[in-house]
Amino acid sequence: MTKKITGKTKLLGVIGHPVEHSLSPVMHNAAIAQLGLDYIYLPFPIEPQNLEVAIAGFAAVGVVGFNVTIPHKQAIIPLLSEITPLAQTIGAVNTVSRQNNQWVGTNTDIEGFIAPLQTTYKQDWSQKVAVILGNGGAARAVVAGCIQLGFAQIHVVGRNMQRLQEFRNSWSNSSLADKFQVHQWEELPKLIPQANLLVNTTPIGMYPKVDESPLSVEEIANLPTGAIAYDLIYIPKPTQFLQQAEKQGAIAINGLEMLVQQGVAALKIWLHLETLPVEVMRQALQNHLGLEE
Repeated sequence: MTKKITGKTKLLGVIGHPVEHSLSPVMHNAAIAQLGLDYIYLPFPIEPQNLEVAIAGFAAVGVVGFNVTIPHKQAIIPLLSEITPLAQTIGAVNTVSRQNNQWVGTNTDIEGFIAPLQTTYKQDWSQKVAVILGNGGAARAVVAGCIQLGFAQIHVVGRNMQRLQEFRNSWSNSSLADKFQVHQWEELPKLIPQANLLVNTTPIGMYPKVDESPLSVEEIANLPTGAIAYDLIYIPKPTQFLQQAEKQGAIAINGLEMLVQQGVAALKIWLHLETLPVEVMRQALQNHLGLEE
């Protein structure tokens, strides 16, 4: 049954450039259909120089809310009336909603990242060690998530000393600056044996380069049995990184769950609902990607 779009249909969407490969419309429209609501979620390709005029246009046509993806997650901040402390801390917005005729920005990536660690694999994290590979935008949400979960130690590992320093310094105005440490890649051999959670935030191993992994077989061999290996990548499933980790007796989580859960968190904000058809959203993505559980 195809959805009937009328003048009453409310608009949601995602902005990015490019945006045609975004999976958000698949999962959000599945949830909206299941709930029987008169909304539609559309992808909007917006070039950086058009960002300001585009979101003014969104206000003019009554868009209810939208997701923000690359390259606009930082650039959008000055165009919003308000951003949540969490989004402020990590310096990136991925979800915007219209409230009292103003744009309000938040970041649901953190919630998305920690969701499986709070539900399926919940533990007392206060005695645990997290090791995070990479120091880009995704690593910021992961650091904030690990702090929220209360990890005893959080180590961020990067290949480029200058980028690592920039990552470290960018938190200096925040109370979270002293909650994590940064390390060069060479220090991994001493960090991996301590890791209870090992997260890949780098794009290494992503389709089409499915044979690559951020870690060598030797490096990952020291991961303790029962540790959690979490890859933010969801194509292929599982990545080389997760396959290697599972051989070591680790628990594997892929990025599909984070994608689903950050979407759930965004829809709750826009629709003012407490419960959403999470399984329908997950299934819609798996069908679309041709993945079977």
